[in-house]
Amino acid sequence: MLKRSFFILFALVSVQATCNYTFKDVSIPPEVKTVSVNYIENRARYINPQLSPQLTDKLRQKITGQTRLTIINGDEAHYDIGGYITDFSVNTSGISGKEASSNNLNVTVHVIFKNRLDEKKNFETDITRNFPFSASLSFTDAQNRLMDDILKNISDDIFNKIFSNW
Repeated sequence: MLKRSFFILFALVSVQATCNYTFKDVSIPPEVKTVSVNYIENRARYINPQLSPQLTDKLRQKITGQTRLTIINGDEAHYDIGGYITDFSVNTSGISGKEASSNNLNVTVHVIFKNRLDEKKNFETDITRNFPFSASLSFTDAQNRLMDDILKNISDDIFNKIFSNW
């Protein structure tokens, strides 16, 4: 009985600690109620037609799932998030013998954040991530395999830049 009570107490403390950590990282002033997430246009030299709509959707889902903000369209939103993809390219990252052994898929998104309640907090920044893959894969195969990671990591980085205090 004592072991069982200890286990339950430990589980509750662990859950409480996890919850506090998750919510402590997101910082949104109480007066902020709405956000507009504009379509993230693809202006890169190489355009993957799936990247813009999927990244925009992933960011909207993340904001809806992890904040109390309501997503609206238009200029009335307290926060306005937009941007565009500036880079979607490949470069060699490793050579074995005289051939490429690994590559990086490079993705950069220029983020534009407007705080309509406090214009001093407006900013623009670039979010860049490199996604390694074997040189034995074609560019098309690499994109297909990496797309979930690209969407998750880039949307996480954008979210953290806007909503976290770190």
